[in-house]
Amino acid sequence: MSARPRVAVLTVTYNTGETIRPFLESAALASDGPLPVVIADNGSDDLDALRAIAEAHGAVVVSSGSNRGYGGGIDAAFAALDDVLPDERPEFILVTNPDVVFRPGSVDELIAAADRLPRGGSFGPQILDEHGETYPSARQLPSLRTGLGHAAFSRFWPGNPWSQRYWSTTQVVERDAGWLSGACFLIRTSLFRQLGGFDESYFMYFEDVDLGQRVGRSGHANVYVPSATVVHTGAHSTSSNRRRMEVEHHRSAYRFLSRKYRAWWLWPLRVVLRTGLAVRARWVTRK
Repeated sequence: MSARPRVAVLTVTYNTGETIRPFLESAALASDGPLPVVIADNGSDDLDALRAIAEAHGAVVVSSGSNRGYGGGIDAAFAALDDVLPDERPEFILVTNPDVVFRPGSVDELIAAADRLPRGGSFGPQILDEHGETYPSARQLPSLRTGLGHAAFSRFWPGNPWSQRYWSTTQVVERDAGWLSGACFLIRTSLFRQLGGFDESYFMYFEDVDLGQRVGRSGHANVYVPSATVVHTGAHSTSSNRRRMEVEHHRSAYRFLSRKYRAWWLWPLRVVLRTGLAVRARWVTRK
């Protein structure tokens, strides 16, 4: 590469298969500058096929050493950057799922926002689902009131006021958010390093909520940049084990809320949260 890359793309695979091909093809058009891609593999059965696809697109595959979950995989890819780009320290990293397809120029839009918003620490694009609908990827941090209302009613009443407040679905404008979806966001490399990366105690889910909270506490903003657009085609790696992922989602939700409401005198609340989330997890996985 003749120019120093400003951004390195980090992603995680686990039996992702051919999903990685359109991801890599679209990444080549996401920026006018060089965009090196580092793929951390969490122990896929098809590792040789993954390496062949990655090599054909100029990407690098590293092993995370085990199935460390999403945040752990990203941390492994980040740790490998010094070896992959020994003479080039990218200013930003783009954290993304491997089943994302970038719209042309989308990464450049995020970089432009970071250049004009120095108080911003992380920057998230508008994420569309495969039907073209906007996914609520820039949300408020969960509070007790909105969290309980969202948990109780979101399955059968998506338009309830608690979910709408939490999702912020009516605000497809550039704005600050409590956290940005881990499906795709840009973050300053120095800030990610300062924060110690993802908290790997979150195996799956809420690792992005936790990171967004820590970005805010560091004095930086999580900025939603809908002028940048990507398409998230679906959670391929979790589709074959939906029940386990639902259980993991509820477990991570309790971990986040119990840490938020950690005062000793709030122990009755933590008991209620643990019980309620356990009951809800059983209910949504009953079939």
